[in-house]
Amino acid sequence: MAAITEGYMPYMGYKTYYRIVGERKNNGKAPLICLHGGPGSTHNYYEVLDNVADDDDRMIVMYDQIGCGNSYLDGHKELWNQKVWLDELVALREYLGLDECHIIGQSWGGMMQIAYAIDYKPKGVKSFIISSGHPSSSLWEREGLRRIKMMPQDMQDAISKALETGVFEGEDYDRAVSEYMARYCDYWQPADTLPECCTREKRKGTEAYVEGWGPNEFAPTGTLRDFEYIDRLHEVEIPSLICSGISDLCSPLVAKTMADGIPDSEWILWERARHTCFVDRHDDYCEKLIEWMNRHD
Repeated sequence: MAAITEGYMPYMGYKTYYRIVGERKNNGKAPLICLHGGPGSTHNYYEVLDNVADDDDRMIVMYDQIGCGNSYLDGHKELWNQKVWLDELVALREYLGLDECHIIGQSWGGMMQIAYAIDYKPKGVKSFIISSGHPSSSLWEREGLRRIKMMPQDMQDAISKALETGVFEGEDYDRAVSEYMARYCDYWQPADTLPECCTREKRKGTEAYVEGWGPNEFAPTGTLRDFEYIDRLHEVEIPSLICSGISDLCSPLVAKTMADGIPDSEWILWERARHTCFVDRHDDYCEKLIEWMNRHD
């Protein structure tokens, strides 16, 4: 069983929690860095990949981005933006000496990868695994609104009313959102069969999410509302494995847009999976993940 090391990195006068599984070895295998979703989620669900440290003899690095989990912070709305979170990734690589690495990003973490590759031109990144991310907030919104039209009329009306009034609460609205998330976001398997790390209580970065994305999943109004990289995807020079679920917030159109735009990319559309393919299809996903990283080491 690989050793687990935890610690904190000083960042902007605060601190960023990190968790390392395994040890770096002189075996030609670059560490894997995990970027969680949200913004404002936590590293927790990535603990399902702990086995990769043993199965592939590779160090795995995960962390809670500033504003959530063990890096919780609120009352600082000025921090909840793309630059702060990307600079945190840069700082973490430097702090832990991760000159070479692979990076996996899920949802918002996948957005981070795209912006990191295009805006920062990082050195030493062997490959990306972009898991249910997106290259365009406007495309994400269009796909979300299209799917809402497939829901029962009363639920469509509840969401439309909320978007028109800006009041995102109430029994009808909550029921509609629960249905939408059950269709496209929730774990595929029942909660009582999930690993503990997926059901563990976590300290969500609600302020980070609302300021960064907005008060609803469908139409972004926060600092990431103008996240638009479709026309620049050809600038991603890092080999990229696109992963998405058949019933995923990242619709097949969103995933295909990334696969078509990123020059050196492959796309896997996972059956029996929603927004967290590495949980829903864990064993198959790990097998492909290990093969991909070894191919690009």
